[in-house]
Amino acid sequence: MKSTAFAYRRAQSLAQAAELAGGAFEAPKFMAGGQSLMPMMNLRLAMVDAMIDISRLPELRRCCPDGDGLFIGAGVTHAMIEDGRVEDPARGYLRHVAGGIAYRSVRNRGTVGGSLAHADPAADWPTALRALDAVAVIRGAGGERRAPLAEFQLGLMETSLQPGEILLGVVLPVLSAQARWSYRKFCRKSGEFAHSIAAVVLDPARGMANAVLGAASDRPQRLQHTSAALAAAAGGATATAGAGTIGAALTDAIERDLAAILGPEPDPYDQHLHRTLVRRAAEEACQP
Repeated sequence: MKSTAFAYRRAQSLAQAAELAGGAFEAPKFMAGGQSLMPMMNLRLAMVDAMIDISRLPELRRCCPDGDGLFIGAGVTHAMIEDGRVEDPARGYLRHVAGGIAYRSVRNRGTVGGSLAHADPAADWPTALRALDAVAVIRGAGGERRAPLAEFQLGLMETSLQPGEILLGVVLPVLSAQARWSYRKFCRKSGEFAHSIAAVVLDPARGMANAVLGAASDRPQRLQHTSAALAAAAGGATATAGAGTIGAALTDAIERDLAAILGPEPDPYDQHLHRTLVRRAAEEACQP
């Protein structure tokens, strides 16, 4: 299939992009890499009457310090992160995630902002950056605002972006030397969207302990009980009790979180898959 007819406009600035989006079009869309949007348009799962190309705006490829964190522009491609062309404040975590996204041809064009704005719960960046407590930076007619990723993605391919607003990028924390992380995902074949994603980021120096499960519901979910168990283990609160006790506490926490997400009668295969990935990611992140 092919998409319905649409107008194409290349924005020369953020101001012009916002002006075009607020013009006469009823269903305009911003496009940077187009690696998710274009296939959906061809399948007519997304109906667009105007494509506003923002791929060449230098403001969206800006990377710079932001307070005690690092701002990474929405137009930064997966390949730029994979190749180390932008700073990785998460001690190799971003490069690891970027290198595992689809194929190199997709990574050359696909962008961080596009992945977040598209809001597919099986995509990599929504889960990976949620585990870092990333903050989205958004610009609209009313000025600039910020939203934690926990509040940015509202559901399946739904975000808090209002008509005419543009995602400028995200602010990420700079992890300490004590930080540990793990990122695991399962795909039935290379390059496809994941069937399960488990991201764990621990940084006792920053008080950060996040376990996030992706591709299990309409958006990535922070595993509250699992995160608390990992925080206790990382802080040494249960260290004297022995590894067996820590393992039992983690197992119980994972089961409680999965029950809340998957419901009372989960598919046995899905339940086992998510449990296995979360467990492996948690154990890997806890290794010294």
